[in-house]
Amino acid sequence: MEQEVEAKFPVRSLETVRKRLEQAGAVLEAPRVHEVNLRFDTPEGTLTRERRVLRLRRDSRAVLTYKGAAQPGQEVSVRQEIEVEVSDFEAARRLLEALGYRVSTMYEKYRTTYRLMDAHVVLDEMPFGNFVEIEGENAEKIHAIASVLGLRWEARVAESYLGLFERVRQAYGLPPTCLTFEALRDVSVRLSIIGLEEADV
Repeated sequence: MEQEVEAKFPVRSLETVRKRLEQAGAVLEAPRVHEVNLRFDTPEGTLTRERRVLRLRRDSRAVLTYKGAAQPGQEVSVRQEIEVEVSDFEAARRLLEALGYRVSTMYEKYRTTYRLMDAHVVLDEMPFGNFVEIEGENAEKIHAIASVLGLRWEARVAESYLGLFERVRQAYGLPPTCLTFEALRDVSVRLSIIGLEEADV
């Protein structure tokens, strides 16, 4: 079973984290790229209720992803993840819609990907803030990398970006389906309002 083990860290300065990555010998795997993500669900919202994810992503390629519900009682997010690269983003969207799924949320971000200590470290620019996401083989590895990067472990977040967006949406009265830079252009989001602390402070 393929498994995703990760934690997110809200940060004030991605540039500071980038410098620490380079000082630690991290390798740049993928330069900054714009992502468009479509999250699909049944008309009844079955996947969301079960905390499962069906997502189609387009950046430098197109990838279809399934994520199972996160395992309870873990220090970090641990969940089943199955990914398949597809040759045609729009055809994959039409296929999912033909099967009865619909786009429940569209969201975007900018992502830069590094590799450090046999783990992936990504710098994510979200419409509501900046995050460092560390994906490794276990919580101990993620903790070790966070320490190298000067990120406070107690500020980690196991929740998905869509889960965080839902907090932002409720706090600021935003529409439910579109998490884009344009939609949040005039919204100055303070992470403390949704219960987060910056890990690099």
